[in-house]
Amino acid sequence: MDFSRTILGAVVTEKAERQKVADRHVYTLWVSKSATKIDVKAALEHLYDIDVAELRVMRTRSKRRSFGSDGQTMVKRAAMKKMMVTLKPKSKPLDLASFKHS
Repeated sequence: MDFSRTILGAVVTEKAERQKVADRHVYTLWVSKSATKIDVKAALEHLYDIDVAELRVMRTRSKRRSFGSDGQTMVKRAAMKKMMVTLKPKSKPLDLASFKHS
């Protein structure tokens, strides 16, 4: 898989920010639906030069709303996939704004 299309961006929530600044060094990232743990780990090590200790996968379901008498549905939020990346203690912090060019 293409490294530049694997990682889509960072999850910006209060919980994600708390985990980032804690001693655990856990970063939460939106990733491609077809990305595996191996793909994400390789992309992080190649593009950002960090050491990954652990990856956890979460898939969010799409949020749908039905309306009308004929059962029409509307998608309010698309299904996404996110991964929680734990860095090794001696690894440098993850900065998504600066990545190595190949």
